[in-house]
Amino acid sequence: MKSSLSLLALALTGFLAGCAGGTDANKDAESSAQPQAAATDSANPFFAESPLPLHFPQFDKIEDSDYAPAFDRGMADQLKEIEAIASNADAPTFDNTIIALEKSGQILDRATTVFFSLSGVENNDIKKAIQSEYAPKLAAHRDAIMLDPKLFARVQKLYDERNDLGLDAQGVRLVERYHDDFVRAGAQLSDADKTRMKEINGELAKLGADFSQNVLAEVNDSAMVVDSKDELSGLTDAQIEAAATAAKSRGLDGKYVIALVNTTNQPVIAQLDNRALRQRIHEASVARGSRGNQYDTTAIVSKVMALRAEKAKLMGYPDYASYGLANQTAKTPEAVNAMLGKLAPPAVANAKREAADLQAMIDKTQKAKGEPTFQLAAWDWSYYTEKVRADKYAFDESQLKPYFEMKNVLENGVFHAANQEYGISFKQRTDLPVYNPDVLVYDVFNEDGSQLAIFLLDPYARSSKRGGAWMNSYVSQSDLTGYLPVVANHLNITKPASGPTLMTWDEVTTMFHEFGHALHGMFSNVKYPYFSGTSVPRDFVEFPSQVNEMWADWPSILANYAKHHETGAPMPKELLDKVLATSKFNQGFATTEYLGAAMLDQNWHQVGIDKVPAADGVMAFEAAALKADGTDFAPVPPRYRTPYFSHIMSGYSAGYYAYIWSEVLDANTVEWFKQHGGLTRENGDRFRKLLLSQGGSKDAMELFNDFAGHAPRIEPLLERRGLDASDG
Repeated sequence: MKSSLSLLALALTGFLAGCAGGTDANKDAESSAQPQAAATDSANPFFAESPLPLHFPQFDKIEDSDYAPAFDRGMADQLKEIEAIASNADAPTFDNTIIALEKSGQILDRATTVFFSLSGVENNDIKKAIQSEYAPKLAAHRDAIMLDPKLFARVQKLYDERNDLGLDAQGVRLVERYHDDFVRAGAQLSDADKTRMKEINGELAKLGADFSQNVLAEVNDSAMVVDSKDELSGLTDAQIEAAATAAKSRGLDGKYVIALVNTTNQPVIAQLDNRALRQRIHEASVARGSRGNQYDTTAIVSKVMALRAEKAKLMGYPDYASYGLANQTAKTPEAVNAMLGKLAPPAVANAKREAADLQAMIDKTQKAKGEPTFQLAAWDWSYYTEKVRADKYAFDESQLKPYFEMKNVLENGVFHAANQEYGISFKQRTDLPVYNPDVLVYDVFNEDGSQLAIFLLDPYARSSKRGGAWMNSYVSQSDLTGYLPVVANHLNITKPASGPTLMTWDEVTTMFHEFGHALHGMFSNVKYPYFSGTSVPRDFVEFPSQVNEMWADWPSILANYAKHHETGAPMPKELLDKVLATSKFNQGFATTEYLGAAMLDQNWHQVGIDKVPAADGVMAFEAAALKADGTDFAPVPPRYRTPYFSHIMSGYSAGYYAYIWSEVLDANTVEWFKQHGGLTRENGDRFRKLLLSQGGSKDAMELFNDFAGHAPRIEPLLERRGLDASDG
């Protein structure tokens, strides 16, 4: 398991994103759970380690009624353990304080790991109620530990003496990280300020749960109902069949439902010929969370930002971004602003050049039809992008899908690349319980045949599943526990009503990306749970996953998996060449929509406590921020607008810049690989040894420098994205 306290902090931030709505069942959950606790002690699967291989969760035995008793007992047991540590009459030592903290809270670890993971993939009314009830309780529990003066006194003493304790480098770093966590939690505050900090954390936990529930509820509530098949011209038969099935599940027989994803841009718009329907879908997308309905999040946003600003002020920082970035690789808002500021002008300039090409295509198309032209709008961008792509490169995305059958991409693409780079192998198993029948499970083996990990893939979108793609660890590696990793990847591919699952190119690269996170977790080789796997700064965590994307279009890997799902014929070389040739296509759009969101995040979190707008000023604040940053280009709205920007309301608060910050490191690393022979075992073994296996056991930038041999440069990223720095 991960370190108890670091895992709980992750659960209260990152894993609260994406749970669906309503808290009316709160009292029922509480009243039904408590009386069962005593009767189900022996049966509760969280009260003992799972007997399954690598402590794989007992999904077949876990009931929703198990969580509340496990949370209650887990918190109670851990507080007893903490009291024993804090009150120990012996002088503090590394073993009786730091290692004891690492080993504490095992029941709570197991319960929160599974609960917050399943809340994101198989949510229901009971889980929503439990989440709403226990989010503030878990926040209060963590505060009770982190703000305990007796416990902190022991940590402080060890910190002061850390270089004289006879510890190795990883042990010294563990003491330093614990000390930093306690200080950042408020351990050095006055009693009055500690009391206020606890209140703030409790409120933020509840608001975070409310926000995530509203966001998913809005996605489902804003799904587009279409009356006739004719309006769906441009979609494939399989997509139309899936839309009909979605409508039928809502009791709308004879109609069609197009589900939304949580990004501003809706992928289906790239295919729909009906401009009016494209506009309806786009406008429904951007209105989410600010419609004034029961799922409106603007009041939540205003309150969260005010509380975060107050928390930062308590901690002695001018704003939340300064507080949040202090323990990241960026360190300061100024560093983030400088990097984003360098990228924004050339990105927007590139997007405007792309817009001119799209407008020319609109004019040409309308003239050919004998119809009046119109001005390019946001709902036209991806649709006409495909036409420009087809005109410029003589192919469109739909030509690729027959060559990207999902399981073939996974096994002969993603897994094959890992085998070639690292020597690891995979074997599917069907004997372990899963929470959904579509989940795939694989044993993962080192080259010598020893078990490395267990890997799960949950590929499909569901109404009970949050949007996006992500990785989580059910079991984390450490020498202290002797555990090996159990990690999962989650995607949101639309499941066809029948037939094979054919993926878009974006879905293919996303699968490679998420598996990069999985490798980071599976290759972990650290002593202490605190440092396991992806326990690195959030502006570093995306780096290894972005590096793994390079193998998606690496010629030898692409040739191994890009095969027609019916005939097995390889993708024609001319189509392969076109995939590679379009790598910089539409990068002005992609970079601008991302930077709009990343800079919006910084604007929100660089506001002092007296400048946070009220609920009715949230959208005006957003508009002003986009304009001030020069990213307010109407055809390219930000990837996320504030009311559904789940990243910044959870684990990426003041941290959405991390993707582009990490991509600077990624672009440098891809350049290194290409300069040193590309996909070779020697290169893979070096990357695994010097970086992927280290987790958080060393400073993140030190890990990068160890591997690359130099400090990162921004030029490889500009070249990759086709951005001309002179445009700035």
